[in-house]
Amino acid sequence: MSGKLNRVPRLSFTTLVEAPLTVAFDVARSLGRPWPHPLREIESERPWHDVYSAAPGDGWRVLVHTRDFSATGAGTLVHEQVEWVSPLPGVLGGLVDRTLLRGRVVRAMRAHLDAFSAAASRRALDVTQVVGAALVDDRRRVLVAQRGSGPLAGLWEFPGGKVEPGESDLSALVRECSEELGVVVQPEAFLGEVPLDGVVAGGAPGASTLRVWWGRITAGELVAHEHTELRWLGAGDLEDLDWIAADRPLLPAVRTLLARL
Repeated sequence: MSGKLNRVPRLSFTTLVEAPLTVAFDVARSLGRPWPHPLREIESERPWHDVYSAAPGDGWRVLVHTRDFSATGAGTLVHEQVEWVSPLPGVLGGLVDRTLLRGRVVRAMRAHLDAFSAAASRRALDVTQVVGAALVDDRRRVLVAQRGSGPLAGLWEFPGGKVEPGESDLSALVRECSEELGVVVQPEAFLGEVPLDGVVAGGAPGASTLRVWWGRITAGELVAHEHTELRWLGAGDLEDLDWIAADRPLLPAVRTLLARL
């Protein structure tokens, strides 16, 4: 966690939570804010952003608390901003802000964020995640796979699958590529995360996400063990396919990746 003080009555905090976007957002909502006053929702977009305002309290006339959630390879980065309007004008208001309110906000947020981080990490253990691999070759092409069975048969996706209990995301990614494609892969960097609308492994609807890394094949010969077809495609050919809904939002990041390799 880090905190930054500004010249205006505003404080910013950043916390890295070991949980997917949906879990981090839902746990943050369930814990609420550390202000002992009624809150009003101003806007909310799960699992990316929400803004709440607090009723007048000790030291402020208006307090606004904003949270933004972004995906990283290590978990969810949560940026929180607290800003307020003092009920006192001029020099007196500035004195109250410096000597009283800032310290109160910092102490409340530190305790709140410690509890939030721990609760989100625990909740993440109960949610089955899905990982995917955007495998790239030396000709700046990415491997895509066509589903062979089930309700999504015929649609295209990036290879991958569910993370097993006790397994890390990257270990699951390597295992899934070995099982589905018969190859050894080396994950390189995190590419993006997409919330999944449906139920994964009997969990709550909308609790899981698809987390994707790009990587390269380091050994083995490609074999479509679970898919109807495998293709290597350039950036300009990706839009022509009929994609699974969860994978399509990742296409801009994949095109950007191929353009810079």
